[in-house]
Amino acid sequence: MDSIKVLNKKDWPKLLLEINDPPKKLYIRGVWPGEDFLFLSVVGSRKYTNYGKTACEALIENLRGQPVVIVSGLALGIDSIAHKKALEVGLTTIAIPGSGLDEKVLYPSTHKNLARQIVEKGGCLISEFEPDFKATAYSFPQRNRIMAGLSSAVLVIEAEKKSGTLITARLALDYNRDVFAVPGSIFSSSSEGTNMLIKNGACAITCPADLLEVLGLKEPTPEDKFADCSEDEKKIIEILKNPMTRDELIRESGFSSQDAQVLLSVMEIKGIICETMGEIRIKS
Repeated sequence: MDSIKVLNKKDWPKLLLEINDPPKKLYIRGVWPGEDFLFLSVVGSRKYTNYGKTACEALIENLRGQPVVIVSGLALGIDSIAHKKALEVGLTTIAIPGSGLDEKVLYPSTHKNLARQIVEKGGCLISEFEPDFKATAYSFPQRNRIMAGLSSAVLVIEAEKKSGTLITARLALDYNRDVFAVPGSIFSSSSEGTNMLIKNGACAITCPADLLEVLGLKEPTPEDKFADCSEDEKKIIEILKNPMTRDELIRESGFSSQDAQVLLSVMEIKGIICETMGEIRIKS
């Protein structure tokens, strides 16, 4: 992984310099993405539900190809899901841990490999703490202000009524940032915090198109969405104007069974197609 450096203050995001308690120093590992992006903090519960995971992945999936940087805290739960999905769809992501950036103290230690992937794929880790600083109870709320401060908006996926996630949302409101929240079941404690945010004025995100709209981004056309696909992948996409079974698709494609199976597996991993109820279709 890249060495730890001090981020030159002239490269700091302007929004972060506007808050009333900006950090005195920022350490960085990796490459700072610059100002030509919209920074979106995605936060949520460590004790996420399948609903929360699915919602997080679907919302970030729909940001594929957009000038968006996903910011989160490297934590267990929704944070790591957001980082991983961003990497999967080719978005730059920034992790802000509640510790220093030295691998010996990086928190949580189980996410060292994720941290390396973030850096290797053009993102970065940043922290105001000294490189060898070990995470403490107070360091997480402290780093939350950086997440809220450098972002244009904060998206809350799941949060209990009393949680660190809501600290980030409150700070975002204090800094005059937009706060978005995914509504959830009235019977789920994991959605008590998000439902409360919506009740208090946060913008409800009920589908991927909602998020694009509130961020001021356009829904990509099919041509944009599949611009980086290979010619073989584009052939499959053309055939799949209507869903069909795997056997039908292989026959229609003209590829050998082995080549087609490999191609379809790669397209599923890339999130281009999915198979439901025995039929393969373009993933919306």
